[in-house]
Order: sequence, then structure tokens, then C-alpha cells
Amino acid sequence: MEYARRETGSEDNFLAATLVAYDLQSGSYVAHVTADRESNDRWCAQLAGILSGLLDPRSSLLEIGCGEATTLAGVLERLPTAPAQALGFDISWSRCAAGREWLKSRSQQAALFVADLFAIPLETNSVDVVYSSHSLEPNGGREEAALLELLRVARRAVVLVEPLYELASPEAQERMRSHGYVKNLKATAERIGGRCADYRLLPYCGNLLNPSGLLVIKKCADIPASGETDPGEIAWRCPFSRAPMRAGPEAFFCAEAGLAYPSLRGIPLLRSEHAVVASAFDGPARGIPNQHDPKL
Repeated sequence: MEYARRETGSEDNFLAATLVAYDLQSGSYVAHVTADRESNDRWCAQLAGILSGLLDPRSSLLEIGCGEATTLAGVLERLPTAPAQALGFDISWSRCAAGREWLKSRSQQAALFVADLFAIPLETNSVDVVYSSHSLEPNGGREEAALLELLRVARRAVVLVEPLYELASPEAQERMRSHGYVKNLKATAERIGGRCADYRLLPYCGNLLNPSGLLVIKKCADIPASGETDPGEIAWRCPFSRAPMRAGPEAFFCAEAGLAYPSLRGIPLLRSEHAVVASAFDGPARGIPNQHDPKL
């Protein structure tokens, strides 16, 4: 990521560079947690305590940038009441694949899929609580676009556990600037209509130069609510056309756009770049007749 910024002269991180950087790290997070279970236990217990007050047995929970699900699995283990549905997505297929195996090893269940933070393939207000665990941090310069998308998908609240630049030490701020990390999350959230219910540094973090902060954003009436779904129901939408999309065993399909999104080893690929033009996916194509048909 640093190489891409240096070569292009940009202060922000490119999507392609972020994808490659994280995909090449796949497996390293599971290895780290396996070697240091105590730190992961403390981290996940801290997040579970924050999220528990926002969830009930009918709730749905989504982790953005879930990586190898080391946080998601630990949070699910420690929630006093398990949500009805748990989901997680990452830009990297390799990390989702590692995450699926980690969830299985921890006897936890969550639907993992590949997606883009800025075009989440879920309908508006379709998930009760959306949360992050240091996954928003490399998107400096795109704070407003990211928060608008998270608030669109969330029904109740967005819980961000990220390095909070404004509350960090000068040394940590310098590190954040050098990595192109996010800034002004609270001010940005309030500017777009979110209500910040909690904003502080957390007592436990793994790196003092990357201090973990908490920002809880409650939904307000002026956040668009079109396409709202019933509690507990997950509704999908095409990341390219934004039309409704349904899940299937082979692929997700958007009939209105005629686009299919395949799965790779059972993990749905739901970035707009993954779309396959497949108007006949649901049956015979209806369009221009075959000019070579002898009956014509």
C-alpha cells in the first residue's frame, strides 16, 4: 500500500493495493490469534460488551472487513444472546476462505462473502447493527462515502472500533498520517445526519501507536430509509445496479439487471467487478431471434 502511494504520489490508499496487501496476508491473522489467544479473548470480550446492548435474539449483525473472522467468531462466542443472523464480508476471497475455516473450528456460524465497503450488496436498513474492527482505517479521504454506506445498510446503529485520530497521541497521529488512515469520523458522521452516542478511546488495544477508539452512531430519522426490510430479514441488492438480488446455491442473481454473481468454493463474490451478464440465468433468453434458425 505504501509502495502504491509512493509510486502514484497519492496520499490515499488505492482499492487494488488494499486488496493485494490484505490478500497476501491471508492466514496470518489466524496464526497470530492461535499464538496469542489471551489478547484475542480480551479484544473480542471488549467488543461483545459494546455490541450486546444493541442486540436481541431477533437481531442481525454484520462485520465489515471481517478478514479471517477472528474477531467475528470471538464476538459471537461471547455475546450473552446470539443474534438471529451474523454476516461478514471482506474484499479478499482468501481471507474469507480462512475465516470460514476459523468459524468452523470455533463452532460458530456466520455468512461470509466478498464485497466492497463502498457498494455493500445489501438493501437499505437490512441489518440491525453494523460494526467494524480496524477495517475502516486504511480509507483516509473517503470517510463520508464509507459512513454513508454503513448508515444506509444499518437499521439501528453503526459501531466503529477504529483508530480515532483526534484522540490519539502526536506519535500515533504521525503514524496514521503516514499510513493514510481515516480522520474526523465523528464530525463526518454528524455532518451527514448520524447521532454519535459514544465517542472515546477503549481501555484495551493491541498497539499503543494504533489506539482503538469507539464511535457509536445511532440512526436518525433523516437517514434515508427506502427499501426498509422487516426485523431479522436479510435482503440483498445488486452492487452494480442497486436493484433487488436473490441468493441461490450457484450464484446471486439480479433479474432486473440480468446480472449473476458466482460463488467460489461456496463463498459469494459480490463486488460489481464480479458481475456476469447472464440474462438467461432464470430460463431461456428472450431477445433477438437467432438469425441462423432455419425456421426464420
